[in-house]
Amino acid sequence: MRSPRLNTLKTASILVKRVYSIRIMDSLDALRRDVKAQGDIVRSLKESSAPDVDIKCAVNDLKAKKKRLEDAELSMTAKEDYIDRSKMEDLLKRRFVYDQSFSIYGGVAGLYDFGPVGCAIKSNLIKEWRSHFVLEEHMLEVETSMLTPAPVLKASGHVERFADFMVKDVKTGECLRADHLLKAHLEKLMSDKKCTAEKRTEYEMCIAQLDNFSEQELNGKMELYDVRNPTTNNEVSQAIPFNLMFNTPIGPGGYMPGFLRPETAQGIFVNFKRLLEFNHGKLPFAAAQIGNAFRNEISPRAGLIRVREFTMAEIEHFVDPTDKDTPKFAKVKDLQVNILSKEAQMNGESARLVTLEDAVAQGTIANNVLGYFIGRIYLFLIKIGVDERKIRFRQHLENEMAHYACDCWDAEMKTSYGWIECVGCADRSCYDLTQHFKATGVKLVAEKPLPQPVTRQVLEVTPNKALFGKTYKANAKPLQAYLENGCSQSDITQIEKDLSEKGFHQVVLPAGGGGGHPDSEILKLTPETVTVKRAMKTLHVEEFSPSVIEPSFGIGRIMYSVLEHCFKIRPDDDQRRYFSLPPIMAPYKCSVLPLSNRPEFEPFLEKLSSELTALEVAHKVDNSSGSVGRRYARSDEIGIPFGVTVDFDTLKEPHSVTVRERDSCKQIRVELDRAAGLVRELSLGKMSWQHARERFPEFTEQQSGAGGSSK
Repeated sequence: MRSPRLNTLKTASILVKRVYSIRIMDSLDALRRDVKAQGDIVRSLKESSAPDVDIKCAVNDLKAKKKRLEDAELSMTAKEDYIDRSKMEDLLKRRFVYDQSFSIYGGVAGLYDFGPVGCAIKSNLIKEWRSHFVLEEHMLEVETSMLTPAPVLKASGHVERFADFMVKDVKTGECLRADHLLKAHLEKLMSDKKCTAEKRTEYEMCIAQLDNFSEQELNGKMELYDVRNPTTNNEVSQAIPFNLMFNTPIGPGGYMPGFLRPETAQGIFVNFKRLLEFNHGKLPFAAAQIGNAFRNEISPRAGLIRVREFTMAEIEHFVDPTDKDTPKFAKVKDLQVNILSKEAQMNGESARLVTLEDAVAQGTIANNVLGYFIGRIYLFLIKIGVDERKIRFRQHLENEMAHYACDCWDAEMKTSYGWIECVGCADRSCYDLTQHFKATGVKLVAEKPLPQPVTRQVLEVTPNKALFGKTYKANAKPLQAYLENGCSQSDITQIEKDLSEKGFHQVVLPAGGGGGHPDSEILKLTPETVTVKRAMKTLHVEEFSPSVIEPSFGIGRIMYSVLEHCFKIRPDDDQRRYFSLPPIMAPYKCSVLPLSNRPEFEPFLEKLSSELTALEVAHKVDNSSGSVGRRYARSDEIGIPFGVTVDFDTLKEPHSVTVRERDSCKQIRVELDRAAGLVRELSLGKMSWQHARERFPEFTEQQSGAGGSSK
């Protein structure tokens, strides 16, 4: 019997936990009320058409309060969800899953090399992505150049807007990302026990607004809080914009500026015309690309989360903007997904489970094409090993979306770094195709038949062949192409007006149009070189610029999330750590282990290995020294789901082996001739482990401490 004193202590402990829990819930409720109140202020300002500066300030305050609420919610992570990241990173490094590039030279921040295990896991992830999306959806896969001429990225907006703010240590010249430096400085101030509640709130508000600060505002905050380089305590320079693209001249002369691509999408957009022709001119269709992209991050950090070279997998689904509907939505409409809408964020609410059908019907998700891709993304992430409890789809707030976007969602994974964006899914409207059309004069449009033919008066610009070539020389051909394909009816109306009233009209020939020059050229049209004519045309089709639904996957971020969600520690031994990867993601599907290194075991090992190879089952033969239990542990560490052991019973007829499952450590006895086929079925998911245990006898003999190893 327990003593009365022990019972009293236990009761007191329970009461303390309850009081603590109640206080935390009260604190969360207060934070949620603050967010909702601020969300109401933002709505009111928008409804009253308040000045943009007032709306921006109110939205910044909303983001600050949202950040405080999310941090408080993350601090309540359940014990079973806690990950000791240092233990996981030790295993990743020790087994060379991935590690910093050029480490023998001291390493380079933001660059990583994948070892045999990491390379295999990444390859499996990409293979499943290609199967799940490209093959199943009949997408058109392309591979485009990583070197991109500057005019392409100027048209897309990357040259002008793809930047972060940077500061330099005034003495050492070390470059630091300004917003990260300010955030780290404020977090250090908040950790001081002397920091008042008022100051803490001020610092938290500042951190939440970092993404929205202008250059002047950011420099003001850096000066206000006396931000310095934390490693040297030196002062830092004023923050300046730093374009994140790696620039490189193309060709030996260096006359054509270019960049390493910051995303793979632009390679698809510039090939839209040819892809449409390949698809027989029909919409909708989707194009996909997997490849590396580059961003010259000022302060890379958090392992694979923020790097300078990374693999992307992007889809551009082209659709009629007036018909964003797909019958395929029926396949995913009943899926329940954690949705964090912009309304919920403004009300201080958490993500909630909603069926995709309801989310589209209520207008939370803009259309069912977008809803369909959100469902497909969710199914893919679950398939490859992401914990379904740690996925949410967060909708961008109005101030987060690009001006041209209709709707945008991020698939976010909960990790030890907090919620990280791994997949973006946006309705980009027709922005990119329109921008490239403006820059090149090449129409990137689709056609659809009109219900009835329509006769309309159209304007055409006709060159005077005798003078056109002599006047414009090398620019004549691209100028004529621009006038024929790049001018809208309103453009031609303006040309006609200028020729009549001013006697000339200036044309900006798009970059790359005149003899391959990278810069735009200004040319003059005159009544002697061109004539504007009117004609009646019967139109049977209508041209339109397609909208684009774009799911964009960060392979490295997804891979990191999978590894963290699958990291386990045996409850009876803290040193036995492993990755509980799904078989489709595992670097090897099984290990083949002889119980002894005796020569008579060799024929059976060779037979098993050749049969597994014939069935295209990736496997690893481990005939190294050490007990079989220790070798099982080594296999578990890198996520191998099954282990086939050749033991002394294998030598007897009928020949048989044991098959062990990684997570449960349970074993079954299987005939040698059936072992390879069984492992293949298990690794492809065609048979569950439970079903295998029902079909084959269980093998229960174990050595002490071997974790399910054969005798």
